[in-house]
Amino acid sequence: MLTLGTASAPPGRMDTGRLEVGEARDGSPVRLPVAVINGAADGKTLYVQAVSDGDELNGLGVVNRVVPRIDPSELSGAVLVVGIVNHYAFQIAEHRNPIDDTKMNRAYPGDAEGTATERIAHATYEAATRADLILDLHQGSTSRMIDEVRVRCGPRHRIHGDCLRLAKVFGCGYVLDQKGPDGQLARVAPNDGIPTIDPELGGCIGWDEESIRKGVEGVFNVLGHYGFLDREPEINEQTRARGFEQYGSPAGGLVRFKQELGGRVDAGDPLFEVTDVFGKRKARVTADSDGIFWRSRRLPQVAAGEYVCSIGTNVDQY
Repeated sequence: MLTLGTASAPPGRMDTGRLEVGEARDGSPVRLPVAVINGAADGKTLYVQAVSDGDELNGLGVVNRVVPRIDPSELSGAVLVVGIVNHYAFQIAEHRNPIDDTKMNRAYPGDAEGTATERIAHATYEAATRADLILDLHQGSTSRMIDEVRVRCGPRHRIHGDCLRLAKVFGCGYVLDQKGPDGQLARVAPNDGIPTIDPELGGCIGWDEESIRKGVEGVFNVLGHYGFLDREPEINEQTRARGFEQYGSPAGGLVRFKQELGGRVDAGDPLFEVTDVFGKRKARVTADSDGIFWRSRRLPQVAAGEYVCSIGTNVDQY
């Protein structure tokens, strides 16, 4: 019998339930939606989670479509799923947990007696570290962003190659291979020897069906390549960036982008202009390095110093 929270399934079956992670302000229990898919044959365990950030819903779209398509009678091993991690932020469609104003993906491995966020991180980390592989599904918040996968353990980590392989198998086409901030699941879990990636499935408000489709395909690529299902996906060359440059606005006004997402950029190429309300140019920003136009803000209005766009740099193919 395989159990996660109240979900429990014998071999060849699946079940859904709830994982208790704390109590709300009225004293009611906070329970995350979970699924257990226990394969008919022995094998590895895959852990999948989504909505670590409350406004990043494409990962939930992936879970919503993947779980019904996995037949446990044809599965070797098991899949553990937490469908919504950041309960509090999800309820109000905000990025951070409003209870303690904390970003969930900076709190791992968590603390069973800590803040609301740390308690959720602790409970989900305990579930995640039961697995052999971890997929932490994200998106570029509500910004515009290419579909990519992040390897966050750092190039000197002892299982960096395993994480990079997992990213290549997932197969979004782009990989950001750069050590992440403290407390990210994809940085912390490799310390326990578990290959972990952070697919960033585009960026949108609500759901983006194309990014969700790529995420679903990525999960099934992993299930096939690592022996959960009897299918071998085609593994294609990926475009990797090992640096990431962010650009802010030198002036307040309205942004006009000069590049398209995913486009190649040379040092000195214009990235964006800022105009006043009546179209008069106030500033022009160019690229400091060669790279790929990776991410940009969605709204045109910008204050002086506010984030505008990012370039993936130090690019190669692998």
